[in-house]
Amino acid sequence: MERKRVLITGAAGFLGSHLCDRFIKEDYHVIAMDNLITGDLQNIEHLFALENFEFSHHDVSKFVYVPGKLDYILHFASPASPIDYLKIPIQTLKVGSLGTHNLLGLAKNKKARMIIASTSEVYGDPSVNPQPEEYWGNVNPVGPRGVYDEAKRFQEAMTMAYHTFHGLETRIVRIFNTYGPRMRLNDGRVLPAFIGQALRGEDLTVFGDGSQTRSFCYVDDLVEGIYRLLLSDYAQPVNIGNPDEITIGQFAEEIIKLTGTTQKVIYKDLPVDDPKQRRPDITKARALLNWEPKINRAEGLKITYEYFKSLPAEALINKEHKDFTTYNR
Repeated sequence: MERKRVLITGAAGFLGSHLCDRFIKEDYHVIAMDNLITGDLQNIEHLFALENFEFSHHDVSKFVYVPGKLDYILHFASPASPIDYLKIPIQTLKVGSLGTHNLLGLAKNKKARMIIASTSEVYGDPSVNPQPEEYWGNVNPVGPRGVYDEAKRFQEAMTMAYHTFHGLETRIVRIFNTYGPRMRLNDGRVLPAFIGQALRGEDLTVFGDGSQTRSFCYVDDLVEGIYRLLLSDYAQPVNIGNPDEITIGQFAEEIIKLTGTTQKVIYKDLPVDDPKQRRPDITKARALLNWEPKINRAEGLKITYEYFKSLPAEALINKEHKDFTTYNR
């Protein structure tokens, strides 16, 4: 039986690389695409020797050509950390708009089903907690986070337009905070930032008073949810995340306990438009996909910490941490 073929964009990134692993495990032929602006080939180098894996170094904001049939497209190409999208705002907007348009056109041409990686950031600084898919959000389009938030909101609108106007099979996953091996220690997100600071013997920096909440989902659970959504018959957005909510202050204390650091927590001013609450309502995922997270935070954090400890010493060097320690994301 001929293998199904899947194109995964952003394949050398944190989530993209784990998705490559999953589809290889499911015996797909995986075409991994990445321009490596934030991705790292080390995340997928273990797959290069496989006959059902190929890599394309390409920017999806430009015309995308893939020979042969395609059954599925997973569009996960985008800067996702505050450091990245504040440093490369135009590229962030382009991959969410031009890149999405190019890939939807490819999906239409190939008659492939396409799933896009949206984000909890479409909810902005929410006035509703937990956030259900029906909540339209509270987003500042011209604030510093707007380049990411609005890129994702446009991406959803474009995808739904192709679904309704062209009859394209599309899926939309709204991803909440996710963590696990292959995260970049210095990407500005709260978990790797805290662990990186602990490993360097620095104080842990919390922005605001620490009362903001986040909900952390281990990457294997997230990948399972994405896989089930892709193969489902549901075209509307679906939240995938862990509803176990915790304040940033409490989370900092958990990291101190996990790492055994003797450093303290210090507080700085909250960045503009930083969301005060983040917790997914996963009622739809439970009902439609029979999905919910299985790995609790203590277990996932232990695995992730062991991964970070195993990295070479130079990985701990953070050239940007003095300016961008963490955005509580």
